[in-house]
Amino acid sequence: MKDLFSKIYRDKGPLGKWADQAEGYFVFPKLEGQISNRMQFQGREVITWSINDYLGLANHPEVRKADEEAVKKWGSAYPMGARMMSGHTELHEKLQEELADFVSKEAAYVLNFGYQGILSTIDALVGKDDVIVYDVDAHACIIDGVRLHLGKRFTYKHNDLDSIELNLARAEKIAEQTGGGVLFISEGVFGMRGEQGKLKEIVELKKKYNFRLLVDDAHGFGTLGKTGAGAGEEQGVQDEIDVYFATFAKSMASTGAFIAADKEIIDYLKYNLRSQMFAKSLQMSLVEGALKRLELMRKSTEFKDKLWDNVNALQNGLKDNGFDIGTTTSCVTPVYLKGSIPEAMALVKDLRENHGIFCSIVVYPVIPKGLILLRMIPTATHTMEDIDLTLKAFSAIRERLENGTYKRLSQALMEKMGE
Repeated sequence: MKDLFSKIYRDKGPLGKWADQAEGYFVFPKLEGQISNRMQFQGREVITWSINDYLGLANHPEVRKADEEAVKKWGSAYPMGARMMSGHTELHEKLQEELADFVSKEAAYVLNFGYQGILSTIDALVGKDDVIVYDVDAHACIIDGVRLHLGKRFTYKHNDLDSIELNLARAEKIAEQTGGGVLFISEGVFGMRGEQGKLKEIVELKKKYNFRLLVDDAHGFGTLGKTGAGAGEEQGVQDEIDVYFATFAKSMASTGAFIAADKEIIDYLKYNLRSQMFAKSLQMSLVEGALKRLELMRKSTEFKDKLWDNVNALQNGLKDNGFDIGTTTSCVTPVYLKGSIPEAMALVKDLRENHGIFCSIVVYPVIPKGLILLRMIPTATHTMEDIDLTLKAFSAIRERLENGTYKRLSQALMEKMGE
């Protein structure tokens, strides 16, 4: 019998093997200062494209005041206990009512965390006789929720309607045999590629197949739609989304999440979500802070409008300069380049050290080998100067990537790694 840890000593994984070279800089970096378009990284100011503060609410004066007053009033502990036992309050109910109204659903339920919230929602909605159909590019929280499922599940090719229909037909056939139902899961916005899920087309398939639709709209909530109610509103199918999920961690620049659906469904979920039944309620300071953020979002679209001014300027500027940003239809702005992991490290170090640009780097195994993805998140706090400087920096690093500069710089690293 082997020691349980032997596999860990032998193989740190595709990312872990780079820990000695990457940790503290490329992964687990420390951004310091107030959340904004410009922050401090290792003692220097950088233009920050890696913060999901889409609407710029993190340090809005009214938000900061509300957060501070709420902490003074309630501290960081209240309420204590899970919602079902001792952690339920009138303010939780008020937030739920306002969220439900904002996303045009009968009811909503506030969750303490987004990741475990969507995971637990999937777990609660399906039993062993049910079948799940989900996008191959689904976020890790969806994948982990699906892993809990004891029944059949099928992935479809990303946003591919033929694959969607093929797998719906397979799922329906099995559900007829088991006596179960079909849960279809899509994201409103896919966080890496930036593409919206094809919700309008998926909803149309309800005429042909019998399934319920769960949408994780973490990146769409607050950024898409006329009022900011998300991808369903943007595509005109919000009413056809059976269970709508969004997090407070993006547009609302906070902690927590919520699900929204018909009242009967929400009543069922709040009695069956294990991650909420057996975990502490969302703290009152965060509930009050969420109410203030939602108030600002509902009062005016100025934050969303400013965000999209910046999104359009950045994305159009990148395309005009010949960069591949894929087929994004959201604020998420991916820039695809060709290169190895060592080249990617050299490139990002150049961006940060010599150009003052901080953006997230994504490499294999998240994306295929040989590709480098620089993932950018425009916010309402960015300026046109930020965008101009970034476009110039990207042109410079592309030239160095193509002429082999980063490949040469990475040789020492490769030799150190023994590859």
